[in-house]
Amino acid sequence: MSYNKNLVKELKHLGKLLGEKNYTPGYSGNVSVRTKNGALITISGSANGFLEEDDFVEIDYEGNAIETNKKPSSEKMLHLAFYKLRKDVNCVIHVHSTALSSFSASSKDLMEPVMIENVCYFGGIPLAEYGMPSSIDLVNETSKYFKDYCVVLMKNHGVIVGGSSIKDAFCKLEMAEEYAKSIIYANVLGGTSPLKKDDVDSLLKLMNRN
Repeated sequence: MSYNKNLVKELKHLGKLLGEKNYTPGYSGNVSVRTKNGALITISGSANGFLEEDDFVEIDYEGNAIETNKKPSSEKMLHLAFYKLRKDVNCVIHVHSTALSSFSASSKDLMEPVMIENVCYFGGIPLAEYGMPSSIDLVNETSKYFKDYCVVLMKNHGVIVGGSSIKDAFCKLEMAEEYAKSIIYANVLGGTSPLKKDDVDSLLKLMNRN
């Protein structure tokens, strides 16, 4: 075992938060954290809102379970791709939250700079082309965006988020979901009003100063 047992406690708490927010209904979604040997990830068939200590398994960077016969989430290679491409990412969350999934289901990205959080925290939320769940095609299509984006929509398959910590990943997901809701509501009211390029540049300069 190459991880602190407190990670299990923290992931259980994360799962509870995801369940309370209804970001991960039923048995959908999966979560993981980076470890020395690879990642600690939820097992196949687990329900994020009701995670127990036995619902986790450590895997190496090839996706193999370490010192156990537990079956890791079928999306394990998607999580590992994020860790391999981004040394600053230490937690990955994949969920089917309603607003973000609505964009993935309608083949729409969230790249327009409509509100401050999309500019300052995400730099846009791209849409990856469809890949069969658990397939290498899904990993290849989605991981194209991991180097430049921390939140990526997967066509017809929800969203994946990478953060520097469990807290950071959850907060990014929460902000992205609320942002997606705002865009949906704005379109109901007649459409969005994107920020001008000069305003975007000023926001980025402000963020860099702070």
